Amino acid sequence: MTVREQTEQLEHRTLAPWAAKAAESRGRARKEEECPLRTAFQRDRDRVIHCKAFRRLKTKTQVFLSPQGDHYRTRLTHTLEVSQIARTIARALRLNEDLTEAIALAHDLGHTPFGHAGERALGSLSEGSFKHYRQSLRVVDRLEKEGLGLNLSWEVRNGIVCHTEGTQPVTAEGQIVRLADRIAYINHDIDDAIRAGVMEERDIPRDISGQLGDSKTRRITSLIHSVVDNSRDGLIQMDPGDFEAYEALHGFMYQAVYKNEYAKSEERKVPHIMESLYKHFQYPERLPEYMRRIAQEDGSSTAAMDYVAGMSDLYAVRTYSDLFIPKAWKEA
Repeated sequence: MTVREQTEQLEHRTLAPWAAKAAESRGRARKEEECPLRTAFQRDRDRVIHCKAFRRLKTKTQVFLSPQGDHYRTRLTHTLEVSQIARTIARALRLNEDLTEAIALAHDLGHTPFGHAGERALGSLSEGSFKHYRQSLRVVDRLEKEGLGLNLSWEVRNGIVCHTEGTQPVTAEGQIVRLADRIAYINHDIDDAIRAGVMEERDIPRDISGQLGDSKTRRITSLIHSVVDNSRDGLIQMDPGDFEAYEALHGFMYQAVYKNEYAKSEERKVPHIMESLYKHFQYPERLPEYMRRIAQEDGSSTAAMDYVAGMSDLYAVRTYSDLFIPKAWKEA
């Protein structure tokens, strides 16, 4: 018996009846020989961590564009916080941590430069068809490994594309990531907004703090307990009162931070940058070689959208500057 088979047997003995079992996965689009050491979900997690799109998350905006301080969140640190929260919940509920982690690490791979401002810009250029969660699935299915994709398991792919809105993920593990994403971003956005001087902890309405806690740590702990204590038989959910308080907190943050003119002042520049890059790279000869194949097979507009969406903030700004900002003439 291989190490992988022993792990699969251990999953059957120890995980909850409604947990996803690696041995029962619906499989991959392209069949592969099984690994003797790792289960299917372990391999998926490893593939995500080693892919290029994952590394680019380190210089992609979370909330504040190009922050100067060392301690603001990026899309990568957000992803790691989601993974940590999701794994804590999965372990408490005896669900599959490997699947949970794979989904969490991959859920934002398709996010654009400049955060949701970049996503909105590409959405306007594509008549609303661009969504980061669908792009995350496209990254793992089509764009990684120079057009071959990562060939992830069905359960991971379902969790990725269902992590934000619309249909709930089929697996309990995917449902966990969907809630963990919300728990993570609302709390680290508060932390970053306080660091930026946009708000203070005491600005949060008292009825919300009274329900969820008056610090980042207390709120995260409270919300994790709420999910663990109220989830049953594979249905992952919060206590209704806690969920109502969370929604109220989100509404507060929407007005205080997400729509704050001071915090978002630089975002007005994003649409022009994104549109300029998108139009420039609609000519396939301007794309890298592997993206030219995407352009040939999927269309030049799609390939341009893929390429611009995959850029980090720094690379997008540098590329825009190289293409459209005149260079100073140097003496011979």
